[in-house]
Amino acid sequence: MALFTRRRRTDLLGQSFTWLCGGALAFNLLLALGLLLLIAVYGLSFFWQKKLVLLSLNDGSQVLGEVHEQEPIPATPGQPPPGDRIRVKVGNRDLYGLDFRWIDERDIARREQPADATLLERYEWGNFYGRMVELRRGDEVLASGEEPVWDAFGALHDQKMRERAAIEALEKGPIGDVNYALEQLRLAERRLALADLPASDRAQRQAEIDQRRTALGAEYDRLAAQLSTMREQLRAETLVMESADGKRKAMPVGDIVDALRPNAMGVFATARLYVQRLGQFVADDPRESNTEGGIFPAIFGTVLMVFLMSFAVAPFGVLAALYLREYAREGVLVRAVRIAVNNLAGVPSIVFGVFGLGFFVYLIGGTIDRVFFPESLPAPTFGTGGILWASLTLALLTVPVVIVATEEGLAAVPRVVREGSLALGATKFETTWRVVIPAAAPGILTGMILAMARAAGEVAPLMIVGMVKLAPALPIDQHFPFVHLERKFMHLGFHIYDVGFQSPNVEATQPLVFATALLLVVVVMTINLAAIIVRNRLRRSYATSAV
Repeated sequence: MALFTRRRRTDLLGQSFTWLCGGALAFNLLLALGLLLLIAVYGLSFFWQKKLVLLSLNDGSQVLGEVHEQEPIPATPGQPPPGDRIRVKVGNRDLYGLDFRWIDERDIARREQPADATLLERYEWGNFYGRMVELRRGDEVLASGEEPVWDAFGALHDQKMRERAAIEALEKGPIGDVNYALEQLRLAERRLALADLPASDRAQRQAEIDQRRTALGAEYDRLAAQLSTMREQLRAETLVMESADGKRKAMPVGDIVDALRPNAMGVFATARLYVQRLGQFVADDPRESNTEGGIFPAIFGTVLMVFLMSFAVAPFGVLAALYLREYAREGVLVRAVRIAVNNLAGVPSIVFGVFGLGFFVYLIGGTIDRVFFPESLPAPTFGTGGILWASLTLALLTVPVVIVATEEGLAAVPRVVREGSLALGATKFETTWRVVIPAAAPGILTGMILAMARAAGEVAPLMIVGMVKLAPALPIDQHFPFVHLERKFMHLGFHIYDVGFQSPNVEATQPLVFATALLLVVVVMTINLAAIIVRNRLRRSYATSAV
């Protein structure tokens, strides 16, 4: 009887422990799903266009904008609750100096949603809310009155968008090529000054450089004059808007991103606008100090950095694990190396950033500049932060993860497989290369997945070795050698920090923080999913060949 009771108590304890572990797992999953749901709700709602509300206040003034939230007014101790207040996005920052305004519900006399209320998205100064008054070209009035101006605005705005696209193409194309050629001539002249050449050869080469520079200077002047004319044409027409309180503001049509009447839009039109804004957010460049526009440079920089890091960490991590597991004899030294690798995984990431700055940037990059780019000094080429050094720094940060995962994958390969290969006459290297590594490939890819996930979310070390708030150019362009790994780059993680905590207009950028965070999660999940698919295919391939 006592034995039965003891077994029953042991079974109950075992079942309780199992339920406890299952409950902890379910709780963790709920937390993760709740976090993702919170980010998704706040991030995706950022792109949905709200209706414009015209508020008539008790003092006779009017406010037009989007109602973003409602909350109780903080009550004074001992006093009855004063009611609620709403946060309204009033826009018109160039008129009011702020984007949002709190209004007490008790101060509102009437609410309306006028169908002709107009929202303008602008390249500068944020949104403008009001009504259209006039459309002008210089002193000539092209249209006057709300409906005539609205009817004439669409075709004119489409024309201005084509003109803006032509200006950007000219700046990034022919003018960019001329500037690049002029910079190459400057470097060639500097190389000539450093070279030990006879005076006749030096004079001849200098004359060729001067001749080429004169031709490029004339071409640049022509393009600059063309650009100036195009910019004047872009800003030739102005739109006069009137805010809810009667203030008027004239703005060039070419400075307007889009014009909307949200209150006149149906569900399908709003949904189409939602999809359009999602595409712009992913594909466009940022503007207004990263507070508006898209985040394509940050996406590009994050993905490129992760792939460069993967290419760097894979050979070092896998080779180190192969030596430790397949070749090194167990002893004090090997145990010490494994302890060091495990401890390296716990070093704060900012320490890796400082090491990357001193070793990669200053030592290796500075040496490269002195040996291969002396004509550029004292301006550094590789001796400053860039995406290459950032990738190598993160490779050092994540190499312990790859080593540990690869060792686990190698240890999972049965010993009989190695012995069978050796018994058939294969060498140690052939066994490792053709038998062990393919069998351990799923474990190796697991380490790579963990490494990529950590690298994509790291920010602190990147702030030291090449990440910037706004990169002037992408690391890839049309100029030789086409891939410029010395350039600085943008990163989604730093973009979240910059927009959320460094922006002068935190209220306006708060939804953008969630949208960027959601996109970072999607990018990481996409990269990991691709690696998981490859890993599973390798696992099935090895299982089939083993059978």
